[in-house]
Amino acid sequence: MRAILLASACAVAVLAPTAALAQEQQTRDRDQVTQVEEIIVTATRRAERLQDVPLSITTLSQEDLNTRGIVNYDGLATATPGVTLNRASANFNNFTARGVATNGYGANLQSTVAIYLDELPISSNGNSTILDPSLFDVERIEFLRGPQGTLFGSGSLAGALRILTHDPDPTGFDASALVDLGIMNEGGLRQRYNAMINVPLVENELALRVVGFSRNEEGWVDNVGTGIEDSNTLVQYGGRAILQWEPTERFIGRLMYSREIANPHDSSLTNPTLGTFVRRTDRPDLFQSDMANYNLTLEYQFDGARLTSSSTYSDYTGLFYVDLAGTFAQAFPFALDADAWDETFVQEMRLVSDPGGKMDWSLGAFYFKKRRDVDYNYRSSEAFLTARNLTGLPDEYYQRFGSHFISHEIAAFGQITYRFTPDFWVTGGIRYGLTDAQGFTEAGGYNSNYLTLALFGVSNFPITVTPIAAAEGVKAEEEGASYRLSASWRPTPSITTYAAVSTGFRPPIVNARAGAVSTIDPTDIVIPYGATSDELINYEIGVKGRWFDGRVYADAALYWIDWNDIQVQANRVSDSVQFATNIGGATSKGLEVSILAVPFDGWTVGVTGSWNHAEVDDLSTQEAAISGAVLGARLAGPEFSGSIRINYEWQPTAGVVGNASLAVSHVGSFPNAFPNTPGRPLIPLPTYDDTDAYTFVNGNLAFAFDQFTVGAYVENLFDDDSVNYIHPEAFIDGRYGRVRPRTVGIRVGYEY
Repeated sequence: MRAILLASACAVAVLAPTAALAQEQQTRDRDQVTQVEEIIVTATRRAERLQDVPLSITTLSQEDLNTRGIVNYDGLATATPGVTLNRASANFNNFTARGVATNGYGANLQSTVAIYLDELPISSNGNSTILDPSLFDVERIEFLRGPQGTLFGSGSLAGALRILTHDPDPTGFDASALVDLGIMNEGGLRQRYNAMINVPLVENELALRVVGFSRNEEGWVDNVGTGIEDSNTLVQYGGRAILQWEPTERFIGRLMYSREIANPHDSSLTNPTLGTFVRRTDRPDLFQSDMANYNLTLEYQFDGARLTSSSTYSDYTGLFYVDLAGTFAQAFPFALDADAWDETFVQEMRLVSDPGGKMDWSLGAFYFKKRRDVDYNYRSSEAFLTARNLTGLPDEYYQRFGSHFISHEIAAFGQITYRFTPDFWVTGGIRYGLTDAQGFTEAGGYNSNYLTLALFGVSNFPITVTPIAAAEGVKAEEEGASYRLSASWRPTPSITTYAAVSTGFRPPIVNARAGAVSTIDPTDIVIPYGATSDELINYEIGVKGRWFDGRVYADAALYWIDWNDIQVQANRVSDSVQFATNIGGATSKGLEVSILAVPFDGWTVGVTGSWNHAEVDDLSTQEAAISGAVLGARLAGPEFSGSIRINYEWQPTAGVVGNASLAVSHVGSFPNAFPNTPGRPLIPLPTYDDTDAYTFVNGNLAFAFDQFTVGAYVENLFDDDSVNYIHPEAFIDGRYGRVRPRTVGIRVGYEY
């Protein structure tokens, strides 16, 4: 099968990015593209022209996703200026926007970019596994850059990614499918299957839309510790069902259930001293997740305003199994098997005025509650305990304890736009919220002196086991406001300029091991209770517009960000215990540009680019000591990144549309952490390093027939293996992520 697939794909794959022209080609006009289409977004909770929204936004329709071959977070980052995806491994995702991040891992911290699946914030999991949802049959993707605290809450410090699913259609039956088969240069087979069916149950009133997907992607990294080749295979599957009822023109009821299960069989992080795609652990590292979401959305159209109520419940299970033996150069077994369970409830209500008058307004309220339970199980191995004759443990786990965390957020928000003239308007918005977080240690756990005995080579000795008592952590509470002010002016109907100032913050963090003293070195840092909220203010000017009779759409934004009381991840040196704390401040300044042009009929050229400089500019001596930061230290984002994409569409024969495209993307180098060792002032961090600056090329060639689309693609044409992620902590033996090897494949789409 691999040989057949390679032979069929290679014949046409080298002509051009990541995508096959998918099923939307059968429903679009067969005329060649002659101008850039107008784009409508709902980033302000109402439908508006992208050109008139005073925000930096990248939007991608399902057609855009299909023609670019974007099926997950990877492609979204390369399509969005100023955004980097930090992917430690499959199912472990963290976006950085505008350089607002201290490292790409963010242990114990909430991501600076909020990710929303419809109304549910799925990025509230901190450094846990963050599900990479299927992007098949979505209505639209919107990536909002800059703080979005007014409308999207405390998690949107540097931006918000919105994944908006497709509504059912009660007017007719519809179905589609997309199959993607590819092989990597390292030999792994990639299989992706997607299908959708839309069934009107009551004509023009009630419809059901069901989407399913399955991925089975063989790995490309060999684990010499476990002896498994291509160990990082990914098995992921799931789907969603949406039932929508529209009994009148004024009322819509929407009930959605979705579930996605992601089971990477091992991490993809590597150890360069062992080989390019080689890692070493005693057992596979597992970052696995299972997320189920239930949402009920009710909408009612009053005369002049629309009321929306969205209620979402999420049930999440995750595994975080990681070998920590790198802390002591693999001298003895040391690992963490952590099991987590999250229950999240989100309720939002908002009343939004109809557009068209001199004043647009919106009012709303938001409630968020989350409980996270985590069982921490620190592991040795039966073989090591037997060989050293270390006795006294009930099994191979030398420390076990359970904990749970409860957090809340409640907020009220509002936004008003007033139009002094049709071409000049101002917008003001505010959100006032209260957040709290509290951690609890549960009774029944135990600790031991295993690490001390193992580190000093002690044999034939009983291990001392100490019970861990139940404890109630300090309740961290914060309240305050986020605001946004902007002024927009249209010098001509086709050009909009704006100036804006906006703020954002993250909720406080509580540390699971607060107050804990190191059993290896009692003089090391005592784990603090947690971190208070950090705050950010963003100043921005921008321009958006269409030129040359609609053949060119461009937008540019210039920004300056002041970030204070930064929440940072630190790591106790003696035993690698992670904790969160605060340090002084940083500034980030930059420029983002996007251009989409139709220079000739059938030709489309897209260009994105960003420049960013972000560094620490406020730091006390104590903050430097505990975090490893220094004045002038760069934050964890590239200074330069960008892409260019050229697409050509033509009609080779009657009833057939051809599409060829080529995409070149570049990401600059950036540091993986602060340069010094936390808790050891002025001692360089041994794991400090910079990612590579790299450029990769994707290509596509596809032909759309009446109901079928057949195409071939190549990703990473020149098989670049640059380092695009470096884990900042010493406990992992393999800390380096690399660009995925060249993948060649075919895609077949069908639409009924």
